[in-house]
Amino acid sequence: MGQQHLAGPVTVALVEDHQVVVDGVRSWFGPPAPVELVVQGPTIESVRGTNADVLLLDLNLNGTMVVDRVAELCAGGQRVIVFSEHEEPETVRAVLDAGASAFIGKGRATRETCLETILEVAADRPSVTPPMAQAIATDEGPHRPQLSDKERAALLFWFQSMSKASVAARMGIKERTVRQYIDRARVKYAAAGRPAPTKEKLLICAIQDGLVQPDEVTVYTSRAASP
Repeated sequence: MGQQHLAGPVTVALVEDHQVVVDGVRSWFGPPAPVELVVQGPTIESVRGTNADVLLLDLNLNGTMVVDRVAELCAGGQRVIVFSEHEEPETVRAVLDAGASAFIGKGRATRETCLETILEVAADRPSVTPPMAQAIATDEGPHRPQLSDKERAALLFWFQSMSKASVAARMGIKERTVRQYIDRARVKYAAAGRPAPTKEKLLICAIQDGLVQPDEVTVYTSRAASP
């Protein structure tokens, strides 16, 4: 899927087998909220083929964990947000590694946080929820690439809407070196089984891994433009 322009309400498909949860989520959506629940079902098959912007997925459906289905859904181009009470860090990491865009814990979800996460994911912006932050903080697995300070700095400036030439000038290095730092980071993620071929995917991976904080990713303004 490409960048979402959000011209109208964000559409959501919900996979959930408990009616009380369905009713609760439904009450969060609809006017005046900019999110609309367009299809709901108790199984993945019941919403298959939907064109919804986001798929909100419970992990435990009819007594069966469906963690292994997340990669399949993401590979099909669906933006997946897992919505589950199973907030164990290893479970959160598993679904993120499978391609899920975000994880919302049912136990602490509120209307405001749920809508915020859905809107961020629909717009292809990185989102880090409390369960994701905890999973990142406790992850010592080898699939988290280790970036050097210079690699991280180059990525951060690049994520701040700076050109590679501007990053080079800011860091006092050649533009070719900036490209090498960025390419090296991509190689490390690919080697870890988490390819990040686009700038947006690389940013999401870096934020998920705690290498970059969301509030650091602001549009860079040249000092020369300051009065």
